[in-house]
Amino acid sequence: MGRGAAVVTGIAPQREAQNATAGGPSAAGRAVRALRAAVVPLTLIVLVALAGVALGRVYAGDLLTRLVIGAAVGSVLVSVAARRLPSWLVAPVSMAALAGWTLWSLRLAAARADLPGSLLEVSADAARNGIPRLLTAMIPVEPTPDTVLVPVVAAWLAGLAGAEVALRTGRVLLGYLPAAGLYAAALYVVGPNAEPAIGATVAFVAVAAVGLAAPTGSSPAGGDPAAGLAPGVRAAVRLRLAVSAAVGVVLVIGLVALLGPVVAGQVDGRPVDPRRYVEPPQVETLDENPLIRISGWALHPEQKLLDVSTEGVAAPVEDTDAAGRVRIRLAVLSDYDGITWRVGATYRNAGRILPATAPARDSTVETVRQQITVAELTGRLLPAVATPREVSGARVAYDPATGTLIRPEGLTPGLRYEVTSVRERPTNNLLATANVPAGEEVARVLRVADGVPDPMRRLATQLAEENGAPYARAAAIEQFLGEHYRVVADAPSGHAYPNLAFFLFGPRNGGGQRGTSEQFAAAFAVLGRLSGLPTRVVVGFSSGGQGPVRAGDAYAWPEVLFDGLGWVAFDPLPRPESEPRPVEEDFRPTPEDPPPSEVPAPTAEPTASPEPVAAPDGPPARDGVSTPVLVAGGSGSLLVVGALLLTLLAMRRSLTRGRLVRGDPGQRIAGAWREVTDALRLAGRPVGDDLAATEVAGRARQALTDARDRRADGSRSGAEAVHDPAVDELATLLNQVGFAPGTATADQADRAAEVATAYVTTLRAARPWWRRLLWSVHPDPLRRARRLRR
Repeated sequence: MGRGAAVVTGIAPQREAQNATAGGPSAAGRAVRALRAAVVPLTLIVLVALAGVALGRVYAGDLLTRLVIGAAVGSVLVSVAARRLPSWLVAPVSMAALAGWTLWSLRLAAARADLPGSLLEVSADAARNGIPRLLTAMIPVEPTPDTVLVPVVAAWLAGLAGAEVALRTGRVLLGYLPAAGLYAAALYVVGPNAEPAIGATVAFVAVAAVGLAAPTGSSPAGGDPAAGLAPGVRAAVRLRLAVSAAVGVVLVIGLVALLGPVVAGQVDGRPVDPRRYVEPPQVETLDENPLIRISGWALHPEQKLLDVSTEGVAAPVEDTDAAGRVRIRLAVLSDYDGITWRVGATYRNAGRILPATAPARDSTVETVRQQITVAELTGRLLPAVATPREVSGARVAYDPATGTLIRPEGLTPGLRYEVTSVRERPTNNLLATANVPAGEEVARVLRVADGVPDPMRRLATQLAEENGAPYARAAAIEQFLGEHYRVVADAPSGHAYPNLAFFLFGPRNGGGQRGTSEQFAAAFAVLGRLSGLPTRVVVGFSSGGQGPVRAGDAYAWPEVLFDGLGWVAFDPLPRPESEPRPVEEDFRPTPEDPPPSEVPAPTAEPTASPEPVAAPDGPPARDGVSTPVLVAGGSGSLLVVGALLLTLLAMRRSLTRGRLVRGDPGQRIAGAWREVTDALRLAGRPVGDDLAATEVAGRARQALTDARDRRADGSRSGAEAVHDPAVDELATLLNQVGFAPGTATADQADRAAEVATAYVTTLRAARPWWRRLLWSVHPDPLRRARRLRR
């Protein structure tokens, strides 16, 4: 070592001698040194606490901020207290303190959120789901165990790392980096969900600067690190310090010049929301479209789904059904693609407090509290009176756009939760003159999917022309549906365009003009959108407010959005004891083709059966009828029977040719399906019109299998083996025609004809010989075709 180094190594003994000579430091000196030594720890505590302040902007209340401040204080003080211990012993001591603070924080958060379960269960759940729930939680985030665990642990680790680096090694600037990283992470998690943290950021920079500039306890009196050194050594040290300071200043200026424009350009930019990278809770089909459950519930009206206890004011008329019972919402369906109504929600994990939305301008609000116990209701959707504001007793996820609640874990019998809702009541006298909104904000609830049947468009146009104001149009649709249609419990489910067209215009004696609340609500919503009204469908229950809610209480109703009044419910169901009036009295749609599955191909009109030929009059023979007369009569009868059979054969072949060759591809596919169903009827295996195409295909395969089993030889031709499964392909083509009209191609129609011909041939070949002879002349397909045309 050089002489300079030797002199430097002698600084400490030299200072000790000076202190001994002076009789040791005074009390004032010790106080000053203590204050200087506290600068870095205090700075670290404030920097870590500011990260909690920045993150707390998206939390409800200040519990998270206080817990992070506690973690900052605890972690830094543990390091200060353990400064005299070996470095390898500090981490275990600090981790033990971290465990204690974390458990206390989780217990406090669970108690504040009224979460059930032991501390061990709550802690295990928070450890498993802390990060995903933090990034999928609804804003404002309720400080629950799973949403405070990660910030508290991160704050403690940042304080520990910063204190160890800054205090033990003396590298203060490097010790501030963990706190800076924590602050940046807090800003990233908040993203665009809060106002810019300008004040907290300025405070962070200012505190860090003060911490770097203030002298620490390691500096000698006067703040000169070269004081007390020999003149030559002092000059060398000062030179090195000056050079280092100059280099640092140059680097800082360069970084400012390089990064300043980039940072300044991002000031007005919108931060990235990390929540878009995390998949929110998902639901199954029944929860995405609970409208299809209405018909099933209607068939089992006594099934107990819920128990409800309501506290609050009496229900307003606007939030009750026709019987004056309170509406409890299960789901709000805003999206319709011509086939299915869907919720289309983006659920975010929420705490007990749900985000508040401003009520409509011209409406009043009332608070309703309900205690709900789940009985046999399944799925994930949580019933509640609109609009929920607070939920306790169950962990929920929420979609603010629709107001729909789910329990991600699913419903279980005995689940009990409490809901506080804010129910809006529009001002009745403003409805008649209220307008409806338009534009991108409501495009979702105004969208009409392609493929609307022409009669539905004409009906909507007719109702809109007769009623100009939005509320008048909505009331006209409500009145039209209530006066012309019947509610039945056994109506099949379905609300695609073909189902709604059959519900609105189908023959009464064939099952049309009757349905459950599913068809009434869906038809109202579609007709409303065709009339320019923003509509949606709500699925829920009607309840007296107290006692059980059964499956028979489930129903659907439509809602219309009005400016300043919000969503207003309508009830298109007919009134009890009312007799529906025929649709034809108020609306006569132009003739149109039957539904695709019922489209018969054009056929030749069957000629009238010849009248029986009477025996020629003549004098009565005393010995009976003569032989020539008997021969002539027998020959004539044979000719008549032969002509009749040939006529039936020609008509059957014309019917088949018309079904498979004539018309557009959709009609030909429907005709091929008719060939298959007629073949099943001829084989003694008729199928009902209420069966789906896939169910009919299954029965068709079974009919062919049974027919083969009854054959004496039990043989199986190559054609049979090839065409057995093709009936499923024909069912798929029929569904395409029914739910996507106009998309079938000529090649698909040719394929449908090939499949139908092969199936009919195979099924006929499996019948006994005498049945095969009668197959081609049986008149039943002709009678059914004529009945369909009528």
